[in-house]
Amino acid sequence: MTDHDHAYDGLVDEDSHGQWAFGTSFDDPLAGVDTTVPDDVDLSALATYCLMLGDDALISSQRLTEWITRAPELEEEVALANIGLDLLGQARLLLARAAAADAAVVPHISDTAPIPGEDALAFFRDENQFRNVRLAEIDNGDFAQTVTRLLVFSTWRLALLDRLRESRDPVLAAVAIKGVKEMTYHRDYAARWAVTLGCGTAESKTRMESALSRVWPYVDELFVPTAEERALAAVGVAVDPGELRAEFDAIIDQVLREAGLSAPTGRVAGTVGGRAGRQGLHTEALGLILAEMQVVARAHPEGVW
Repeated sequence: MTDHDHAYDGLVDEDSHGQWAFGTSFDDPLAGVDTTVPDDVDLSALATYCLMLGDDALISSQRLTEWITRAPELEEEVALANIGLDLLGQARLLLARAAAADAAVVPHISDTAPIPGEDALAFFRDENQFRNVRLAEIDNGDFAQTVTRLLVFSTWRLALLDRLRESRDPVLAAVAIKGVKEMTYHRDYAARWAVTLGCGTAESKTRMESALSRVWPYVDELFVPTAEERALAAVGVAVDPGELRAEFDAIIDQVLREAGLSAPTGRVAGTVGGRAGRQGLHTEALGLILAEMQVVARAHPEGVW
């Protein structure tokens, strides 16, 4: 047995990240975890909630990996890769929790495919089955846009995970406790670069202003609760994202003020009948991400790796 056999080890090991990977050679990532679900919790709602948070992390991670070999400096390339790896770890545990809570959410590949539930959820769902917010999937743009998207995403997710540490679901609580440490670094990294670019040259400030205009339309969606979030928040399992807005605004205002920037007003990404990313309605970007992310697994569903 190696340190990589159980992804859950990472929840208690502050330094090891080698277990953050998908693949058929790994054991149950929730092995050794108290997976007891409180009696008054709807398992279908819990699975959907875990898909939401897991997909946010998975798609964000996939976006960040696109910077590998393309970042402006080697140090930033390593930093973005490590941030992506942190999010990949969160995704694996959350998707595994979704599969354990409600097996009906896991796509059936075949009777012989050796694919763990979290892998099937990552690589064999179609675009409209993903539940991530659309912020996670928009293009990287230039470095300023990636920094701005990361600043918004990490500020919002840190506020969420901070509250989720008190969840009655032991897996969500454990993921949140470890995730808070990770998201704190992610937010600090993005905030530092936002200030550096905002206070840098005229060109870097212009790029930050352009990045804010591109990213900001997707901010409001982060705070719209779904029916599952409301129901689970009422029983102490989930967090109503609407409760996060005040903290988010205060922190973003502070960073932007230091950077000599301001948040845009007006334009908001549209919805269709109130449906957006949480309901499986995405931008055209997600299909392109999934095409690249899923191609090998879908071409070799019986493969062992």
